[in-house]
Amino acid sequence: MLPVPLRVVEANARTYRRTWKGSVVTTFLSPVLFLAAMGLGLGSLVDRETGARALEGLAYISFLAPGLLAATTMQTGASESSWPVMAGIKWIKTFDAALATPVGVPDLVAGHLVWVAVRLLMTSVVLVVVIASFGAVSLADALLAVPAAVLTGMAFAAPVTAYTASTEQETRLSSLFRFAIIPMFLFSGTFFPASQLPDWLESVAYATPLWHGVELCRGAALGTDATLPVAAHASYLLAWVAVGWSLSVRSLRRRLLP
Repeated sequence: MLPVPLRVVEANARTYRRTWKGSVVTTFLSPVLFLAAMGLGLGSLVDRETGARALEGLAYISFLAPGLLAATTMQTGASESSWPVMAGIKWIKTFDAALATPVGVPDLVAGHLVWVAVRLLMTSVVLVVVIASFGAVSLADALLAVPAAVLTGMAFAAPVTAYTASTEQETRLSSLFRFAIIPMFLFSGTFFPASQLPDWLESVAYATPLWHGVELCRGAALGTDATLPVAAHASYLLAWVAVGWSLSVRSLRRRLLP
């Protein structure tokens, strides 16, 4: 028999088998368009004007691609842990149905996060193939960034699950993306080095999980030296996963159990 959390993963996989087409645009097409527009379009101007002087000798598309991989897993992890979790709690109540079985709250959270990790892995593998097809990074090197990308996505999935479980109003999910996820996407080193930000904003960028994920992905794919040791970046992201998991269990217990 499957462990209880994997039963939750199985249920999510059965649902996704029928709904996967709805995620194609946001998960795959948008990063491809960003890579084409920013990497090839804007990148040609950056390379011509700066000669890659500001990017450690890298072509702009090569600099951009690993950062975009990390940013996409951030968005996927946050998306999979916001409205789907709210639906399970409030709208279609699949979480209540699961808890009516031998599934407990820790099993439910673990199964949900394992499923998100599976989604992040699928997304990352497809994206590294796209990145390699653009010639930004070789496929072998891009694949080295997949574990870092999955870890980055999980560093958002776990705390966003806790946030969703603790809020009654779905409008707060839109606010989360508007005021947290999108600013991190823009200012955490995806499109340009965070060192080019004003001093006060640079410090904020260094505190975000995405910056650590971008550093890990870029270092793995391009072989560049990360700002901090790899273990420090990874430990920071793992701390977000661990704290997020703990808070998710506590919030769901308060929300769903009498």
